[in-house]
Amino acid sequence: MLKVGLTGGIASGKSTVGEMLAGLGAHVAQADRIAHQLMRPGEAVYNEVVRHFGRAILNPDGSVNRSALAKLVFDPEPSLSVEQNNHVSGDAVPSRVAELNRIVHPPVLRAQEEWMEAVGRANPAAIAIVEAALIIEAGAVKQFDRLIVVTCSDEQRVARFAARQKIGLEVARQEVARRLAAQMPESEKAKIADFVIDNSGSLEQTRQQAKEIWAKLAC
Repeated sequence: MLKVGLTGGIASGKSTVGEMLAGLGAHVAQADRIAHQLMRPGEAVYNEVVRHFGRAILNPDGSVNRSALAKLVFDPEPSLSVEQNNHVSGDAVPSRVAELNRIVHPPVLRAQEEWMEAVGRANPAAIAIVEAALIIEAGAVKQFDRLIVVTCSDEQRVARFAARQKIGLEVARQEVARRLAAQMPESEKAKIADFVIDNSGSLEQTRQQAKEIWAKLAC
């Protein structure tokens, strides 16, 4: 069985490429969906996230409000902090993305590996693809035999994110910039990749690239 990582920056089109590869015969799992499952009420990851970030991130039914959690980790409110010189100042709180990742990443990586192993047991000739935004940042490259990176232009990224979140372009631009700050630049990811898909053109152009890569993976 071949294990393949599929990654790229926010709104680069990873899911679209994953769907194309699934249509060609790949088994595809999304790390984000795995994380969703692990953050269901009663799960160990859910309990730790709530303990760490507080119940303000929860919906009335007890489920995690992902928008509230994202706002908390990407854009914490300013708070008073005591500096080393004992002066008190109103400094902005740094992003808490790393705190969330330390809780969520290890169990997600274990679940990814278990899923790929299950795919391999069912079909030793299968190609199992995990789509995840932070494969490289999480130190998970070693889990995979091949790595595909999806890229696109900045303006396309903003437009896609705005459409997906149903927000204005300026708000989307700020949000994309904030989230990209927690990710390795796509240009650096591309240097590590075995294959790069430029998703800046038409869907058909992207589909053709996916087909060419699939032919190499399947040979």
